[in-house]
Amino acid sequence: MAKKATKKAKQASDVPAGIGARYPRHNVDQALRVPRAILDQNAGKACTVKEAAAFVGIGAGGEFQVEVSSATKFGFLDRSVPGKIQPTDRARRIIRPQTEQDEVLAVREAILAAPGLSDVYKHYRGENLPDETFFRNTVVDTYGVPGEKVDEFRKIFLESLIRGGLIEAHGDKQRILDVTEDAPAGTEDRSDRLKKLGKTVKVDAGDTCFMMQPFAPPLGDYYEKIYKPAIEKAGLKAVRADADIFGTGKIMDQVWRGIQGAKVLVAELTSRNPNVFYELGLAHALRKPVVLISSNEHDVPFDLHHIRVVYYDVNDPFWGQKLIEKVAENVLSALQHPEEAVFTGQDAG
Repeated sequence: MAKKATKKAKQASDVPAGIGARYPRHNVDQALRVPRAILDQNAGKACTVKEAAAFVGIGAGGEFQVEVSSATKFGFLDRSVPGKIQPTDRARRIIRPQTEQDEVLAVREAILAAPGLSDVYKHYRGENLPDETFFRNTVVDTYGVPGEKVDEFRKIFLESLIRGGLIEAHGDKQRILDVTEDAPAGTEDRSDRLKKLGKTVKVDAGDTCFMMQPFAPPLGDYYEKIYKPAIEKAGLKAVRADADIFGTGKIMDQVWRGIQGAKVLVAELTSRNPNVFYELGLAHALRKPVVLISSNEHDVPFDLHHIRVVYYDVNDPFWGQKLIEKVAENVLSALQHPEEAVFTGQDAG
């Protein structure tokens, strides 16, 4: 009995630690190797892992098990037949697409379904990919990627996003595109995501979020339609100078008090409105966390590029709902990780 237990323990120790990793240890293309082999050599019928390894032409040991695990995490392999695996419809649509859209949509579904990769994609969708230091802090502190695995995770993440057409160049930055409205049924609900994020942040009754934006339409109209609902989704009270704190006394005194009293702020940078930039300067001087928003990169000053910026595209038919959800998430994220939302000058330590 002891010998059997020892043998089982040895077999378990032979399996690389990565097989239990929450995220796929291979990118999308690498994870398609096993389902492709089963399709090519077994007509896509269910087979054992050992048989699948033979189709690929390698042993069925630990590294192959990790590859099977990655394919399963992307939703490329089905295990509904006991003891066997077979390619899913998602894998077939990539390997043998029937229409022009089959392949790219299936790759995007795979990324949105993959644990770890999906979380980080949703965190940064609609934003520029941050510098490596901020990226490392987020994936380690928020998503639990081990520090020694961050480089591997980042490589897999970027290679998969490129494969799915989910990242594009914007000057010297890389923008992660937001396609979550096209997500298939069964992916994580946005409201659930907000609830989970909200549990990590302490928001007290009466906490405010000060909104800095132009008052004239069309940008001024976004307050009631987008920004106020977004801030309230995050559990804070929305405050805007012209709507909420104008009254007797000096206007700038009231703006100053509004900024000072806010737990977090949101700044609409589109059009480079001087009043917005003045208020933003006050907020930065007070080292307040600010969520920056713009419809384009040109309106974001160069010295703010190291801070997270939410971008939106009014030509996207879903832009309004996407922006509401993204602003709500970023308000909470700014409270959770203020270092990503607080201005740091070049001379700061």
